[in-house]
Amino acid sequence: MSSRPLLSEDARTPDVAHKVANFHGDVIAEVREAIEREPVVVVGMAGNPFVKKARKALEQAGINFRYLEYGSYLKGWKRRLAIKMWSGWPTFPQVFVRGTLIGGFSDTEQALADGSLRKLLETTQQAA
Repeated sequence: MSSRPLLSEDARTPDVAHKVANFHGDVIAEVREAIEREPVVVVGMAGNPFVKKARKALEQAGINFRYLEYGSYLKGWKRRLAIKMWSGWPTFPQVFVRGTLIGGFSDTEQALADGSLRKLLETTQQAA
């Protein structure tokens, strides 16, 4: 699997590298802590219908999750940008299962339908 190309470290000034590394570090720490502790985490924003759909799908499947909300369409965009830069995922929601990003709403819906979400929950739970 190939990674998304990123600007190389040597193509950044030390000041830029520092700003990138520390861009809303408090938000990234909060998300990282949640995905390390909770089996399922949904990261989203207010007013986004796909976030609501993902949460509803998980609830209907009987899967407990922690929800982290960062702003809305009108506020909090820099905090969400930091999350996108960190995860590499361009949209919300961002759904994590046992620390693994499975994607957004449609990916979550597919993982519920094909059983891969529950399998990921069970497989990693047995290994723990």
